[in-house]
Amino acid sequence: MRKNSIKNTRINGEVLKELSLIIREEIKDPRIHMMTSVTAVEVAPDLKTCKAYISVLGDDKEKSDTIAGLRSAEGYIRRLLAKRLNLRNTPEIQFRLDESIEYGIHMSKVIREVNQEISESEGEDE
Repeated sequence: MRKNSIKNTRINGEVLKELSLIIREEIKDPRIHMMTSVTAVEVAPDLKTCKAYISVLGDDKEKSDTIAGLRSAEGYIRRLLAKRLNLRNTPEIQFRLDESIEYGIHMSKVIREVNQEISESEGEDE
């Protein structure tokens, strides 16, 4: 099975959906922040491993606590995932912090500031 096959894409989508539900509804760890979302999932073609990219809206301490809480609940999450999905192998989940949303927000602010400076400098030239 190739990495970007239709089957792999479908499995990625199903794992993403179920993982989001499990984190939101099943996990009761107080370390996991309320505003936690699964942004992407990459399941290996052999279904042995899975990289789950997690986005947390909060400061650095909340992010590290959330990742630590998810890593400690990894076995429980994997067991629930095995019950909900009919896969030959249940992948071993590796949680990764995804900061792309925050980076995008930061870049938008920088672009807005540059555009504002340009418009102010054009106003002074006239």
